[in-house]
Amino acid sequence: MPDDLDHKIIHGLQCAPRVSFRRLGEVIGVSEQTVARRYTALRRDGMLRVVGLGNLNARGQAEWIARLRCRPDAVGPLAHSLARRSEVAYVGIASGGSEIICIIRSPAGTDRDDLLLRQLPRAGAVLDVDVDLVVHVYGGPGTAPWTDPDASLTPEQVRRLTAGRPVPALSSPPPGEQDLPLLRALAEDGRATHTHLAEVTGWSKPRVARRLEVLEAAGSLTYDVDTLPERLGYRLNATLWLQVDLERLHQVGEEIGGHNECAFAAAISGRYNVMAVVICRDAPGFYRYLTDRLARVEGIRGYEISVRVNRLKQSASLIHQGRLIHPSLG
Repeated sequence: MPDDLDHKIIHGLQCAPRVSFRRLGEVIGVSEQTVARRYTALRRDGMLRVVGLGNLNARGQAEWIARLRCRPDAVGPLAHSLARRSEVAYVGIASGGSEIICIIRSPAGTDRDDLLLRQLPRAGAVLDVDVDLVVHVYGGPGTAPWTDPDASLTPEQVRRLTAGRPVPALSSPPPGEQDLPLLRALAEDGRATHTHLAEVTGWSKPRVARRLEVLEAAGSLTYDVDTLPERLGYRLNATLWLQVDLERLHQVGEEIGGHNECAFAAAISGRYNVMAVVICRDAPGFYRYLTDRLARVEGIRGYEISVRVNRLKQSASLIHQGRLIHPSLG
């Protein structure tokens, strides 16, 4: 089981995914070698992956949240089929094994019905479908250190890690064809060295550094940190579907997105206009979150809860035999 230092390293990477081991060690108060050794072990054991992601908006794409109510006997094969699709960014099984929740990336103008017909197997296993557009994502790097609030970095440590980072532009130009080898390498390892990136692109290391700076500042390149909450001691994962008063939509989303227990929060289209993924240690911890924190958020008119029972894919990683792996290895 990871200890407090591992949790601090993970939180530091959530705040600054490409921070040097030396800098992270200085902020935490341990040696560069210790940070490097711990990170290597976490990655080798399949508990942590840092990945580079191209900005969807810059590529004219959008994310859709799909909820598929299925026959229980057909959920497994259908979920595995979805997880193998490159357009599908997340696949989880919830609600006692009768519901699949997935995130599908597609051109923003794609018709939702056509999207489902193309992405999902034509079978009678799907009993009901809801597909909603992700309109806005709340929060940002380091805002919700759910990995362990008791072993998280202090606000001052977070400030030291994030100071000087450029604020991404509101509208970002799409990466060019010349950037594709760079983006593919970062999708495999978001912490790939300048030396490795120079090898795969054929560029010099200074050119790699300059191009990364340009893409990051433009918001065309972002990073995500995939983890396995179960192996970090957090065994209850639930998706909250919230009905929120429109005049309170942004405030509610930002407030929930800042909760330590919240790993993801977004405004979506449809009957429920906010969804949030909440991660707790156990059922009593989840109950305390609902009654002590969520209940105090003003503007929530109704809710539904989907408790996850299995997860097959997240962001840029497949989950195979309890380990995070690159999709090409699945």
